[in-house]
Amino acid sequence: MLDKLKITVLAENSVPHKSPLLGQHGVSFWLEAKRGATERRFLVDVGQYPDALLFNAAALGVPLEEADAVVLTHCHYDHTGALAPVLRAIGREELPVIAHPGLFRHNFVTAPFFRHLGMRNGNQPDEIRTSGGRLVLARDALELMPGLSTSGEIPRVTYFEEVVTARRTLDETGHVAPDPMPDEIAVKAGIEGKGVVILTGCSHPGIVNILKHTTTPSDKILGIIGGLHLVDASDERIEKTVSALAGFTPALLATGHCTGRKAEAAFSARFGDRAAALGPGTVFEF
Repeated sequence: MLDKLKITVLAENSVPHKSPLLGQHGVSFWLEAKRGATERRFLVDVGQYPDALLFNAAALGVPLEEADAVVLTHCHYDHTGALAPVLRAIGREELPVIAHPGLFRHNFVTAPFFRHLGMRNGNQPDEIRTSGGRLVLARDALELMPGLSTSGEIPRVTYFEEVVTARRTLDETGHVAPDPMPDEIAVKAGIEGKGVVILTGCSHPGIVNILKHTTTPSDKILGIIGGLHLVDASDERIEKTVSALAGFTPALLATGHCTGRKAEAAFSARFGDRAAALGPGTVFEF
């Protein structure tokens, strides 16, 4: 278990009122984790625009060059687009870049026209390596340090979180097929004597599925932080999600990016002051 965890939002869609920072469609988080005398720092997702991310990091005094690893929650451009430039700015060699093995598959939509959504040219494996990164592609949960780990691949077990998506991929025979986003992972932190924090990118597998996979009924949920991808969800799914989340009794539910205003309003109505918004420069400490 960790003694302390500090999460700083480096990139997010909405900039707080009177903030000097830059917004962008996407998210990025800076994690500072401490356990005893050991301190480690992790960059989780990188947004899509490196200039905005690097500007915010400098303005916030975040030492990206001290990153111990980069974690990518899934393949989408708004979480990975800035990867190679940010790796070059970090200036390290063999910096672990941790993700799911499905990171580089084709991921696209065809309506209203073909558009690629996944890893772009400039962020392919050879380019990541030449920029200073070392790919670590794990299907299982991966311990980053004692008390902090990735979730590994997330089973789909909650009936109302079935992924009905316009996203497509190519199967092993080259046929177009629905893409259920198997590569999305989350980050789990355990705080000594306090509880558990769950950090998400977009929650394409469903936030309830993520919580069922990463927590136990005895865990106290200190925080759920990130995108919940309910922006296009039906009223019924939002209602069921709110009800299910209430069963986990989170002390903090901080959402943004792809969550959607309707879902965020529902969270505020149900959770009151326990519901919070994300934005560049927002800091959470546990």
